[in-house]
Order: sequence, then C-alpha cells, then structure tokens
Amino acid sequence: MAHPFDSLDQETLREKECMKWQRYEDDVLPLWVADMDFPIAEPIRDALLSYAQGDNFGYPKLEGLPGLKEVVQKRLTERYAWKVEAESIHLVNGIVPGLYLGALACASEGEEVLIHTPLYPPFMSAIKDMGRTPVYSQLGFTGDDWTVNFEAMEALITPATRLLMLCNPHNPTGRVFRRDELERLAEFALRHRLWVVSDELHSDLTYKGHEHIPFASLSDEVAQRTVTLYGPTKTFNIAGLKIGFLISQNLKLLKRMKEVAGYLVAPPNVMAQSATMAAYERSQDWYRGMMSYLDGNRQFVHAFLNEHLPGVRHMMPEGTYLSFMDFSELGIGKDLYDFLLEDCKVGLNNGPAYGPGGEGFTRLNFATSRSIVEEALQRIARGVAQRA
Repeated sequence: MAHPFDSLDQETLREKECMKWQRYEDDVLPLWVADMDFPIAEPIRDALLSYAQGDNFGYPKLEGLPGLKEVVQKRLTERYAWKVEAESIHLVNGIVPGLYLGALACASEGEEVLIHTPLYPPFMSAIKDMGRTPVYSQLGFTGDDWTVNFEAMEALITPATRLLMLCNPHNPTGRVFRRDELERLAEFALRHRLWVVSDELHSDLTYKGHEHIPFASLSDEVAQRTVTLYGPTKTFNIAGLKIGFLISQNLKLLKRMKEVAGYLVAPPNVMAQSATMAAYERSQDWYRGMMSYLDGNRQFVHAFLNEHLPGVRHMMPEGTYLSFMDFSELGIGKDLYDFLLEDCKVGLNNGPAYGPGGEGFTRLNFATSRSIVEEALQRIARGVAQRA
C-alpha cells in the first residue's frame, strides 16, 4: 500500500517558501538542510488554527502556556524513564541558542570546550563566537561505524578545559551512543570536573534496535553537571516555529543559564508552545507513521549505496534522518560539493563544514519521498560513473 508521503513531488515542494527548496535552481534536487518535506501532523495544524482564532496573544508567563512543562515531563518519563521537575525545564526559542548559552555559562573567555567531530557546524560557531576555544576530538570511522576515541580525549585535556559538548543522536553521523559509551563519557567528565551540554534534539528520531539514553539520566552526580537541550522541532517538522528546552536538575546551573540569556534569548512564541503541546499529546499516530517511512528510506539509501556506489563508505544511521557518506576513495578529482552540485545536480551539505574528519564526506537528508531520494541517488551514481 502506498504511503501518503509517497505523493510528495518536486513541483509542489518547489512552491514552498522555505530555505531548503529555494536555495538552488530548479534543476537541482535539494537534500541538504535538516527539514523534513512531510506535511505536519493534523493535530498540530488544528492547534495552530485554533489558537490563531482566539485572542490570547499577550505575553505568556515565563514558565510557558499552562500545562506545557507537564507535557514535556510526561514525555521524558514515558519515553526515557527520566523524571525531571518542572522547575528544571526552561523554555528557549531554539536549540542553537542553547549551544551559545552553554558556551557562555559553562566556560570563560579563552577556556576550552571539547567536542566530537565531524559535528553540526553551530557547535563550532557557538564556541568561537563566544570567545571560547574549541578542542576537536575526532570520531573514528571504520567504514560502517563511528566510535569515540577515549584515548585521544584524555590526551586533549588541559587545565583550561571546562566544558564537554555532546550531540546524541549524533549529527551528522547518525550514531546513537550506547549506554557503555555514555557511562565512559560520564566518568571522563566527572573525573576532569567538566560541565556537559548535551544536545539531544534528535532523540525521538531513534530507530528500532537502538535506544536513546539521556546523558543526565545516568546518575544524580552526572545530572548535576549537565544541561540537556531537547525539543520537538526536528521530530515534528516545525523548525520554523523556534522552540526548545534547556533541562538541568542543577538549579544553580540553570539559573546561571537564565542569567546569561537575559533578554538576548527570548522564550518561544505562544504559537510554538501550542504546537508543541499538540505534538507531544496528540500526534503519536503521525509520529509512528513518519518513523516507519524514515526507516524505509534509510534502508533504501543503505541498500542503494551498497549496490550502485560500493566505493562510498557509509554507516546506516541509528538515529536522525541524515546519511553521512564518504566519497574519498572514489577519486572524484574536484571539490565533492561542487561535483555533486554541478555534475549531479544534487544539493547536499559539504563535509568539511563539520570540522576535522568531515573531509571527503557529504550529508544527505532523506526525509522526503522515496522517489525523490531515489532520483537523487541515481543522479549521483550516474555522475560518478561518468567520471570513472
């Protein structure tokens, strides 16, 4: 039986006034920025329309619309067995602002922030823009797996290291770190007395056979040194509404984050809050169907690469809707991004932007119709064959 998402076509998508489909010329397939092409869940659409018909557009309370924090608490408890108090949740207008706040609140100017690359570029931007020093611990890539190099991490620690920034599920590699890996990271952070900012925005996009474990849930001691970034925008395709949550059971640390935020980082608007409540409370049927479709797409990408582009090394993602592909052994002979754009007419993300370890890679977003994913991969396969 055909899935409703199969009906998505390029002509309709190109009419959308969004960054993803307006960046390139019409002959280019854009599978880059991490937006889904899927229509949003009807309960979210209904909630937005219903709220718009009301007359409640004044300043909301700082703790959010009534019931919002309780909805977040319930979701964290039910999905991850992680119980947090409402006072441990602070509303912000997105996850990237949370990265900036974490750099500001948990390290002083010139101090070091340890990150695992290749990594979502705003991590590096937040650290550098706030006058902190990024320290790159490169993940190991075996061709079909990504691993944390704990020995390299130990060698990178100095008296100036103050903060460890994590991304789990990891963007762009798609790793969902196992409990033993997280426990080893926690031991490392506690032994070196590091603060931890854990970006877990993609946590709800974890596939069967893999388990997302909130870093702060490992122990009370870990929780006291951790700020978690969480939100609905990737999972429910509402990135344009700008909402996220800072979560910390260390109330002094959370207070510090709020003080640093001041008026620079505003709370999310009331429409975003209403949409989030509808997403978490009433959109689970849409969520299950969406995850099933994404799972089919990730398996399709993996099978296509193995059959038609065996020289491209690739780990089937354990979470996210992003595939990070290594073209370095193909001998393209020109910049990979330019080759994909100019020769293949496919717009993807350029691997070097993700820091050390991203060279020779590109990131593909498969959260679109199966036919569009297939056409993009066929274009790439033809382009590679023509250069052989």
